[in-house]
Amino acid sequence: MGSTSDFRPGLTIRMDGELWNIVEFQHVNPGNWRAFVRAKLKSLRSGKVVETRFRAGESIEVIRIDSKEFQYLYQDGSGYVFMDQETYDQITVDAGIVGDGIKFLKESETVTILFNGTDIISLTIPITVELKIVETVLGVRGDTATGAQKPATVETGATVNVPLFINVGDTIKVDTRSGAYLERVKAP
Repeated sequence: MGSTSDFRPGLTIRMDGELWNIVEFQHVNPGNWRAFVRAKLKSLRSGKVVETRFRAGESIEVIRIDSKEFQYLYQDGSGYVFMDQETYDQITVDAGIVGDGIKFLKESETVTILFNGTDIISLTIPITVELKIVETVLGVRGDTATGAQKPATVETGATVNVPLFINVGDTIKVDTRSGAYLERVKAP
């Protein structure tokens, strides 16, 4: 157990049966009134951000969160399989926890998984990944001036809108949060 005096950005607490991460907080002492703490909290499950108030010195349940690096191996019928890079233990993670970013994750990529004891809280995929184009229509010389885009299929099977000058075999950088094309990666 802790109190509101233990608040700091990044601290994880349990409130109303749900885990919340403290984004920011402010101690307020309004003259003749009781002091309180105004806090902005982010849900670890849904990502929803709320503002709430606590009495100064109020007891809170502080949760210890462990972070560990895992390597993505493959998808099986019950979820996605990841390997601990230190112990080589394998775990299966439910698709609901992994999220939509998995369609841009290729085998052997590294992710960060947050644990509360043995419970998986969330999984963080790299913000940008480099993927090879495996299928797209051929671009025509001179079409690059308009800024038009065409659909392209990357090696993970996802479809990304890319500029017309991108061809099969090119490697591109993709934002996993939005699925947007960022840039073409130059060959070494």
